[in-house]
Amino acid sequence: MATSTPTAARRARPGAERVDARDKVRGLTRYAADDTRPGLLHAALVPSRIARGRIVRIDTAAAERVRGVRAVLTHENIGAFESAGFLMAGGFGFQSFYPLRSDQIAYRGQSVAMVVADTLEAAREAAARVEVAYEAAPFAATLDAADGAPLAQSEVLPQPMFADRRVGDAEAAFARSEVRVDQRYDLPPQHQNPMEIIATVAQWQDGMLTVHEPTQNAEGVRHGLAKQLGLDPAQVRVLSPTLGGGFGQKNSLQSHTALVALAARRLGRPVKLLMTRAQLFHNTSFRPAGRHRVRLGADREGRLIAAVHEIDQQTSRHDLFPSVGTEITSRLYGVPHFLGRERLVRTDVQTPGYMRAPFEHPAAFAFESAIDELAYALDRDPVAFRLANDAAADPLTGKPFSSRHVRECLMRGSEMFGWQRRTMAPGSMRAPDGSLLGWGVALGIYKAAMAPAVARVRLRADGTARVSVGGHEMGQGLRTAIAVAAARALGIGTAAVEVVLGDTAAAPQHLTAGSWGTATALPPVAEAIEQLVDELRAQADRAAPDAAPLALLRASGRPFAEAESRRRAPGQPEQVYGRLTGGLPAAAGPVYPDFVAFSFIAHFVEVRIEPTTRRIRVPRVVSVADCGAVVSPRTARSQVEGGVVWGIGAALREISEVDPRHGGFLNADLAEYVLPVAADIGRIEVDFVGQPDTRFNALGAKGLGEVAMVGVAPAIVNAVFHATGRRLRKLPVLVEDLLQAA
Repeated sequence: MATSTPTAARRARPGAERVDARDKVRGLTRYAADDTRPGLLHAALVPSRIARGRIVRIDTAAAERVRGVRAVLTHENIGAFESAGFLMAGGFGFQSFYPLRSDQIAYRGQSVAMVVADTLEAAREAAARVEVAYEAAPFAATLDAADGAPLAQSEVLPQPMFADRRVGDAEAAFARSEVRVDQRYDLPPQHQNPMEIIATVAQWQDGMLTVHEPTQNAEGVRHGLAKQLGLDPAQVRVLSPTLGGGFGQKNSLQSHTALVALAARRLGRPVKLLMTRAQLFHNTSFRPAGRHRVRLGADREGRLIAAVHEIDQQTSRHDLFPSVGTEITSRLYGVPHFLGRERLVRTDVQTPGYMRAPFEHPAAFAFESAIDELAYALDRDPVAFRLANDAAADPLTGKPFSSRHVRECLMRGSEMFGWQRRTMAPGSMRAPDGSLLGWGVALGIYKAAMAPAVARVRLRADGTARVSVGGHEMGQGLRTAIAVAAARALGIGTAAVEVVLGDTAAAPQHLTAGSWGTATALPPVAEAIEQLVDELRAQADRAAPDAAPLALLRASGRPFAEAESRRRAPGQPEQVYGRLTGGLPAAAGPVYPDFVAFSFIAHFVEVRIEPTTRRIRVPRVVSVADCGAVVSPRTARSQVEGGVVWGIGAALREISEVDPRHGGFLNADLAEYVLPVAADIGRIEVDFVGQPDTRFNALGAKGLGEVAMVGVAPAIVNAVFHATGRRLRKLPVLVEDLLQAA
């Protein structure tokens, strides 16, 4: 595959258009919610009105009288089914708690019944008529709740990956540092809110269960359902060809999926459940609230000597969702003494989970804000201070980085942004309209991960090709990247390449997350194509050396040629393919046998603050990424632009408001969960270092979708300080925070 040089990446044209773009804008792409197959029944969920306790009585008589109702399923009549377990504890689900298995209530909004009817309207009307009496119990809704005392993660999760991260003696080094920063940073719970609402369609035929559901983990859903329903996994097929956004919300088995399958089996007809936006807030995972304490120490010459990063993170009462934010903050700089300690706080919510840059965004906000504070305490330019403390090797393991171009990200970003025109003093710059002008910078980092994958490629004599591989298209452009790579290698047009993703019948479908989709799917696809072409050449009698694969195939007289390849990450044993085919996570990284691998990015942000109202605008962002080879410039640029928009939302808009009286979330819709809109977004300039990381994989490509968001929020908050002189250590930044300082 062709890769981009630094100059080419800088001047790269947008690249091939997305292969699915035309269908999407014409409304031809079909999602699970669009399913209208004959005989389809509709389901609706009944939510719990308490945050913790048990069901004392449930009355479904009024609901059953609604015309068209076929069944009302509760814990009393649904029958026994198994738990599929928790994804991070050897299971398949986003949590280990599955509603309707008992009378227990674990969180507000939990499903307590499901109605199935001929129409969606009848199902929802009947759901509103189900009457439930509860016995409530005390609950903890926030990190500050009395019974939500922190649990030492090293005690409850003894696995090495969750142990404290230590290099040297950080606390002693901090105590003797000449210049110190010691601050607390708070981040709220947030919800992903992809455009596509989750819908599940289940149908049984001849003992086979087929499920259509938007998921980032079709194989996990397949095996989880098989476990819950007592089936052989071969009896279950899961299809998720296209998602309207995932962002971690759809990365594992949902708590309602088995209910839909059970209803379809009982009624002998296909059943569709279309969740509401409010139900997504209460029945799927979310980014947990977190509290960070960062202590940094340096000498008078500006050398970073010590860093202590402590995190308290929200989890549920029934699962321990791990916190791994210090995985990145320990690698941002060359710190000789580092301590990372992370704890969990039990609360009565559904289990939190992955939301774009799940740990890295909060951790970078806290750490990069503190780095900026330390730079000012030393009277050092924030960019120069970061450059002076760059890491030459991994501080934790001593291993080399597979590649690390942080310096180039900062230098090129400074040049593009015009950083040399910045004056150091807070409040010293003004925009032409009199607004307070602030310029901020921050770094982002995210692990470069890979997972095992199997790819199957078939080239047909009619000039078309079919590529099947483990992966899910969530809008990130994976299908386009694969089609472009396959088309180039086979010498055909991208329109002639069919890319099959998210289908458990086509290839094993590993979870797509953590920016490992491209690095996981493309290498086996490239290898399978290489095998296919080599076979055709070997069988050709007197083929020209430069003969195209299609010409070789037609000359052979065969209707098609095909090949299969499978690849795993460096250092992974052969047995890892068992986890892949078993629906279990099997990703590797960032630590490999011979190196440590990360993607990096530098964000430069301009804010303008209206002097009277203190309204904050972000008219300009420059982002320079080190993600290895840029395989698809168009989709890569879109990933960074989208990550920046996410960062603006996280810094200035988004918060899931917790109801301390009754539990749950108060703003569970898009009217009150405030997101950035087009008017909030200014100019976003994106550039890439473009150096292939061939130590990481043969293509030289690393992940981009997650790292694009990391560091945006601290860059904004650092710019706000530069404009106003006020340090804000809690997200989101609100107008009243600045009015208090006016």
